[in-house]
Order: sequence, then structure tokens, then C-alpha cells
Amino acid sequence: MTAALRLAAGSRGEVVHARVVDGLGNVRVRVLDPDADLDTVHGWVTGPGTRFWGLGDLPRDELRDLYAYVDSLPTHHAFVVTCDDEPAALLQTYEPAHDPVGDTYDVLPGDVGVHLLVGRAGRAGFATRLLGALVEFLFAQPGARRIVVEPDVRNDRVLARMRRLGFVVGPVVRLPHKDAQLAFLDRPTTSPDTQETTCPPSP
Repeated sequence: MTAALRLAAGSRGEVVHARVVDGLGNVRVRVLDPDADLDTVHGWVTGPGTRFWGLGDLPRDELRDLYAYVDSLPTHHAFVVTCDDEPAALLQTYEPAHDPVGDTYDVLPGDVGVHLLVGRAGRAGFATRLLGALVEFLFAQPGARRIVVEPDVRNDRVLARMRRLGFVVGPVVRLPHKDAQLAFLDRPTTSPDTQETTCPPSP
């Protein structure tokens, strides 16, 4: 029997995942604190190259209230990802059945919706390597079977990153604030004989 999906969650500021990753250092995923992390998150969503995130026009107090609201939901979660204690990315996870994207495709049990905004500059391949590390975290959650992303159809950089990690491109769908390109990544398979896991390709 397939386990019911249970996304990682916790109290504000709580670390829910930590792992040392080659090329990234000590990667930690901690629950976003709408107050303590406001400066970091506001800097990211208003920074250059983040127009597709769609929050750049929000005043600070409204941004804080938005993430306080997300923090109150049992189906949506927000995290700050750090590398060697330096803030690196904003990660959001959600259950597609409880999100507008769930009205645009056939949601399967174990689908995990994901948004990722990489806020820290790094050397070439940093963002792809970080996403690869987070894929492992996401699939470690009970019942997680498939990752679903829906970037803006014009966001060529993110779409290329998805393809490098093995995401399968689906249809273009209309969401309230954008035309989105659906893409899917199935959980890695495990051989019953060797117990070796087939992971997404390395960046």
C-alpha cells in the first residue's frame, strides 16, 4: 500500500533537513520565519532576474503577511535553504490538489508541487546542483511519488534546468497570473535485487 503524502513541515525556523553535498557544503532546509527572514526574502523577490516569481511589487508588510498566511496552511509550506549557513534559496512545497494548478491536470497520489527561487549567486551549475540536492529531500518525504513544477512558460532558464535534471515537459496551462509550463519528475526507481537507486542525472 502506498503511504499517504506527508510533506515536510515544522515550526518557524526549524531545520527539517540537513546534509553535506559535494560542491554545496552543508545544505540545510529550515522553515521560513516571516519576520526573521523578511529582509532576505524581500531582497530575493525584488532582485534582478526574479520577475517570474511575481512578488516584486509587494511592499514588505504585505510580503510578510503573505508568508505568514502560507505558514498557517497545512497544504503549503515555505523554507529557506542555506549552504554552509549562508541563505541560498527560497523553497515552497504544496499539495497540487489544494492549489489552482490542480485544476489544470490530473493530480496523482503523491504529487508534490514545488517552487524554487535561487537567491544566492554561485559558480556555473550551482542552481542545478542545489535543485538536484533538494529533489532528494523532496522524495525522502513519506508518500512523495512525483514532483510537479509550473514555471512561467517564458522562463527559458528554469525550463532548461528542469530538462537537465530529467523533468518531462507536459502541457502549457493557464494559471491566474501566468501561462505555465507543467513539468514532472517521477520518484527514482530502486532495483529489488541490488537496492541501488537510479537518481536524476548529475548536473
